[in-house]
Amino acid sequence: MPKVSVIIPAAGASSRFAGKVKKPFAVLESRPLFMRSVEVFVNRKDVIQIQLVVAPDDVDDVKRKFGPHLGLTGVKVVTGGAKRTDSVLAALKQVKDEADLVAVHDAVRPCVSSEDVDRVIRAAAEHGAAILAAPLADTLKQSDDGKHISATLDRKGLWLAQTPQVFSRRLLERAYANAANVPDATDDARLVEALGEKVALVPGNLMNMKVTLPGDLKLARAILKALPKPKPKGPLGPYEEDKMW
Repeated sequence: MPKVSVIIPAAGASSRFAGKVKKPFAVLESRPLFMRSVEVFVNRKDVIQIQLVVAPDDVDDVKRKFGPHLGLTGVKVVTGGAKRTDSVLAALKQVKDEADLVAVHDAVRPCVSSEDVDRVIRAAAEHGAAILAAPLADTLKQSDDGKHISATLDRKGLWLAQTPQVFSRRLLERAYANAANVPDATDDARLVEALGEKVALVPGNLMNMKVTLPGDLKLARAILKALPKPKPKGPLGPYEEDKMW
């Protein structure tokens, strides 16, 4: 069984969310989104470390409001940076030496199933790099002005990248050492691709959605109710939305 270190980035500005709080801290079924993502990993026998990466101005609040809950689940809070790559790198530098694989999972993807996590970890153990992804099913339109269709694009062979994205620890370290040469990277797989390494695609499904807008919480709530309930480690009680932030 490979030993897995998990990094959960939650340091983004959430500019498109436009809610009362940043996306990772929005409440979904009595828990903040980031905790829903944490709970996917806390009871896994192959996970030896979980790091939650938050923005510098959120560190104190996260430790004050959620410190006891995170402590019970063994989660370490890490200070992130201005860009996603900066945040992941901050946690990557603290990955335990005994970790074989590093899994990076968005804090705002609370509906990933444990079965999909199993499959992507197995694929990464076999190939060195693997991500969950879903084939693109919708017709793809391009708009140059944001108002009118400029072109209809061929969707053949296109996939929607998801997380977790799982890599050999040494491979991900190499990828981040080269990150300055890949300014267009929006996910970790792109950094690995830039090294000329192959990344395996593990077919997932659209239930593993990324919360982007406030309205997405309604869909996430419906999906979450359809999934098997995780069993949090320790006495994690419900959070009261009006007392969080």
